[in-house]
Amino acid sequence: MTQEAAFTILKTGANVFLTGEPGSGKTHSVNRYVEYLREHDIEPAITASTGIAATHIGGVTIHSWSGIGIAKVLSEQDLDKMGTNERLTRRVSRAKVLIIDEISMLDALTLTAVDQACRALRRNQEVFGGLQVVFVGDFFQLPPISRMGEPPSKFAFMSPSWKDASPLICYLTEQHRQDDEQFISFLSSLRSGDVDEGAHLALTERRIEPKAGAAHTHTRLYSHNIDVDKVNNQKLAAIASDVREFIMDSVGPERLLLGLKKGCLSPERLLLKVGARVMFTKNNFEEGFANGTLGEISGFSDTGAPIVATLGSAKIAVEPMEWTITDGSKTLAKITQVPLRLAWAITVHKSQGMTLDAAVIDLSQAFEYGQGYVALSRVRSFSGLFLLGYNQRALEVHPDILVVDSKFKEQSEEAGDAFEKLSPAELQKMEKNFIRACGGTPEKIQPKKLKSLKKKIPGVTTYDETFDLWKAGKSIAEIATLREIGTRTVTAHFEELFMRGKVTTDDLRKIISIEAEKNLTEIRAVFKELGSEKLAPVFEALGKKYSYDDLNLIRAAFLK
Repeated sequence: MTQEAAFTILKTGANVFLTGEPGSGKTHSVNRYVEYLREHDIEPAITASTGIAATHIGGVTIHSWSGIGIAKVLSEQDLDKMGTNERLTRRVSRAKVLIIDEISMLDALTLTAVDQACRALRRNQEVFGGLQVVFVGDFFQLPPISRMGEPPSKFAFMSPSWKDASPLICYLTEQHRQDDEQFISFLSSLRSGDVDEGAHLALTERRIEPKAGAAHTHTRLYSHNIDVDKVNNQKLAAIASDVREFIMDSVGPERLLLGLKKGCLSPERLLLKVGARVMFTKNNFEEGFANGTLGEISGFSDTGAPIVATLGSAKIAVEPMEWTITDGSKTLAKITQVPLRLAWAITVHKSQGMTLDAAVIDLSQAFEYGQGYVALSRVRSFSGLFLLGYNQRALEVHPDILVVDSKFKEQSEEAGDAFEKLSPAELQKMEKNFIRACGGTPEKIQPKKLKSLKKKIPGVTTYDETFDLWKAGKSIAEIATLREIGTRTVTAHFEELFMRGKVTTDDLRKIISIEAEKNLTEIRAVFKELGSEKLAPVFEALGKKYSYDDLNLIRAAFLK
């Protein structure tokens, strides 16, 4: 299926599984659909199965968004408790489209839990609470990880919730990453489980000796952290300049911090020198970097911040950033570290989603289905592949996926054929009906307004735009004027930013009016007495002394 055909299906509001080989345009198609939704005043919920994947798409983990946290099974008590979290309920209730990226790494139990949460929080017993769900990913890539002592996790498509959602399969067949026909054919043979002597010969021709590999400047991929750390430490030690040390700061329960630290690409103890090759581990589009941006330490600022010269020649002074686990407005755990890691070598797991012009890859200790396929498909051609070694597992894909993949392809063809038979008028009617059902605007937002919504750097949301203007010193009224939206919309953005941990209660104290800030105790008491589901009763009870903007922000941050 072409990207255009998949886009046509997405616009009708159908549940979709968007899949295809690495480089087939899955991310591009999702970005295009997100842009389309925003053009029609619909803000989608953009999530991913892991923290690493979430940073790639400028979203959050599905666990955080849905409120399930680390739970894989939810009881009635769990769902009732989640229903008392007003911010979580509002977030899930107002969503219309839910996108889940890297679906291959989300297990069936967790997908079922997300479905249960959506139904409960939205008070709608349709699958996923009536949301359009868009699953994105490739099951030939890394599978879900099982917890220690548990049986192997089942794939998301084995969940009853997947069956209930009955997603249309959009199997993209175009190729935009690889341009080497022989290499494309080789990767296809891996997907089909048909690795013949010709494939082995092609890999043998790309093998290099370990000593020769040491001379290469390309990023190295290994299956185990121990190999990655060894290479990075050796490379760092070989640099003659002074070392600088950056220690991670952490606040919260150890059990939560363990998960945060595991998902954080930056190490607890980061050692850097001038000349060190590094990779950014977080998105900060305003400062000009994203997760995966490569560069080299060119120096340190007067405050001690490392200065990174990126491949695009920009020089960035990198300040510490935060990784958090939140429950609504409450931060449960937080770690703070400079968002960098040494990048002479990385694990295959952390490379998923990246595109590299060239890489030195060692698959001699591959241990997981799909690991070799992910690593090898990071590069664009055989000429960019330098192979230190590989074992049999590196060329194996999960047998269950081999079986289901042929069905996915058949279903994709059937979906494509069915939509080709629809007239342009029928498709347009379906598209407009879906936009109206989402509360959107059938006609595109006027270009003047759209200009502020479209960012040059992908992944920047409408909330980010509001946040950037606020950081630049603009007031709520000024932001509303510049973005051509109402002040109520701006305060709703701050509520979302607060839930994401980007602004604090102290920040919001500076935003609400002086009068409201001075009388927080009185306002809280009225909220407590009347409840906080609707603002109008509180507004009236307080004698209309405080604006809805103030009350909205106070409800967001000061009621717990």
